[in-house]
Amino acid sequence: AVEQLWGDGDHMAEINDMMSEQEAIGREKAKSTWELLRDRAVRWQLLTLLLVVSCIQLLGANVVYSYAYSIFTKAGIPPAQTHYVSLGIGTTEILSTVLCGFLIERAGRKALLWKSYTVMALALGLLTVTLSLQDSFFWVPYCSVALVFIFIMSFGIGPGGVVCPLITEIFIQSYRPAAYVFNGVINWITLFILGLVFPFIV
Repeated sequence: AVEQLWGDGDHMAEINDMMSEQEAIGREKAKSTWELLRDRAVRWQLLTLLLVVSCIQLLGANVVYSYAYSIFTKAGIPPAQTHYVSLGIGTTEILSTVLCGFLIERAGRKALLWKSYTVMALALGLLTVTLSLQDSFFWVPYCSVALVFIFIMSFGIGPGGVVCPLITEIFIQSYRPAAYVFNGVINWITLFILGLVFPFIV
């Protein structure tokens, strides 16, 4: 099965990892979410998941998506053509997430996250400046469009691509279903908070 998935080669290290995990788990049944929250042995994994998942919703990607249309129209893109640019944003996110799959083993998860967060913060800062100077120079709106694409690309390479497989990498099999439930709950809670707070911030 491993050869079918990954092709020919020496996969004994991965198989040994799977076998040792299977031996460690033994006949242990899947843990409930309450057991996950109470177990001190997985406290750091849980905190890591909480921080990373919370950051996903609160780092500004939803805001960039919300204002992308107005940024594009102010840049002079005709309203009838903006859906093509929006399609370009979606394509950029997909391609950058695929690129993350190739970079994740070389660069490491931590490096991808921190470097991507740094680029995203710089892009948002510069986007704030370019939106303030929108009418000053004719080329400023195009900079805003480019910064939107840079932000989305950084999101896909970093948090967008790193967080998805994180649960399977930091939790053993018996905790994974509960960790996925925890992930979903945190995701929706932070999205709910963002939805409540954002109109007041605006």
